[in-house]
Amino acid sequence: MIKEIIVVEGRDDTVAIKRAVDADTIETGGSAINAQILRKIELAQQRRGVIVLTDPDHAGERIRKIIANKIPGVSHAFIKEKDATRKGDIGVENASPEAIREALSRAHTAYEAAKPLIDWQDLIEAGLIVHPDASARRMELGNILGIGYCNGKQLYKRLTMFQISREEFVNALEQIEQKGL
Repeated sequence: MIKEIIVVEGRDDTVAIKRAVDADTIETGGSAINAQILRKIELAQQRRGVIVLTDPDHAGERIRKIIANKIPGVSHAFIKEKDATRKGDIGVENASPEAIREALSRAHTAYEAAKPLIDWQDLIEAGLIVHPDASARRMELGNILGIGYCNGKQLYKRLTMFQISREEFVNALEQIEQKGL
């Protein structure tokens, strides 16, 4: 059984989680996350810890930000968009048990007061911003590091929040280069 409580968006996500692992979940009820749900998540964080596993889309990112802003120290797990998509529908409920287990095994805890280990110039030189293939390169980097896809500003923030080391960053870039991106 996973010690932490996994925060998901809805009932179908809970079903998918239960197929993959033995864990308890809290459902946000979609992007209309309310104060009562936030109190539940806060109590769960205090007692057992929380892993946020939302859909890899705009609504999922919105929920993730709300939770992270209200409840410091939660962990974040990210499912690759390609692993969460079925017939054009994106969601945790579409992910295979293996994809869910992989995402959970790579959960990161955000450190709000962290100092950047990777700077803005590193992102430019790596072709992750201001580059014709920047979006595709960020998608691949997010998948390799397990931090999800995001724009350039969010990538900088996530690299800092999750304290991705220079070594992890360089190794991921080498993998991207090997793929020809």
